[in-house]
Amino acid sequence: MTAFLLKRLVTLLATLLVTSVIVFLVLEILPGDPALLVLGIDATDEQLNVFREEYGLNKPVLDRYLLWIGNLLVGDFGISYAYKTPVWPLIAERLALTYPLSLGAMLLTVILALGLGVYAAAQHNKPGDLVIMGISQLGISIPNFWFGLLLILLFAVNLGWFSAGGFAGWADGPAGAMKSLILPSISLAVVQAAILARITRSSVLEVLREDFVRTARAKGLSRQAVLWRHVLRNALIPVITVIGLQFGNLLTGTIVVEQVFSLPGLGRLIFQAISNRDIEVVKAAVILLAFTVVAVNFIVDVLYAVIDPRLKAHDV
Repeated sequence: MTAFLLKRLVTLLATLLVTSVIVFLVLEILPGDPALLVLGIDATDEQLNVFREEYGLNKPVLDRYLLWIGNLLVGDFGISYAYKTPVWPLIAERLALTYPLSLGAMLLTVILALGLGVYAAAQHNKPGDLVIMGISQLGISIPNFWFGLLLILLFAVNLGWFSAGGFAGWADGPAGAMKSLILPSISLAVVQAAILARITRSSVLEVLREDFVRTARAKGLSRQAVLWRHVLRNALIPVITVIGLQFGNLLTGTIVVEQVFSLPGLGRLIFQAISNRDIEVVKAAVILLAFTVVAVNFIVDVLYAVIDPRLKAHDV
């Protein structure tokens, strides 16, 4: 197990290194001078030079990259051009919204998808299966931002159960903050749950054809016990793979959904930073999102070994 984890950890670090190079270079080749964009066209050459000196923009690209990576390793995300403050507090404040939103949407996705997918497989080619597959096909075709607008129209405007947007904040208690995230979580989860439900159904149907399922039924186990105790565990490998990929989609999806629901999360900060050409904030936010996605996929690899030890033995 140790060798397996070390191999996966090395892969994680290599992926992050390559990602950091790509993120840095892509932002470096963007047109426009950050100093000119921040200070304005009326800035003098002396002011521009002072700005470039302050933020290290006058150094060679390789030196700036090495300095940036070195600072990241000690927890220094740089100084924001626009806010003139350290980047990390700006991002940490927004992550307190974006991470709970993504995790809540992921939890809702898994609960809906596993329940509906297993039920559809158990009702294969019956009305229940056809209804769930039809609903999932509809869910796949709906953009999450448009579904979010429908949720606002129904539950906020017409019924008045929720606010149309904004975030109550955690300081006043978790109840109000979590209520603010219910509609955004649903709008994020609906598409991913539809996709995952179809994959769960296909995986469960494939396992149901295995010989051990007939053996378990012959021993007297009920159909429900076979489905949830034996079939689902053996069907989880492709499902967990998709869950790992979907979490990345949910994180990026929050950027749009936060705009729809006027949530002050990381997505809105990225939009503002791009508009202000605040490269330090953009770099830090993107590399942090990349780290989160890579870390989740590392956890998925570990879950593979827990669910099916044969994969670990084969990989090592």
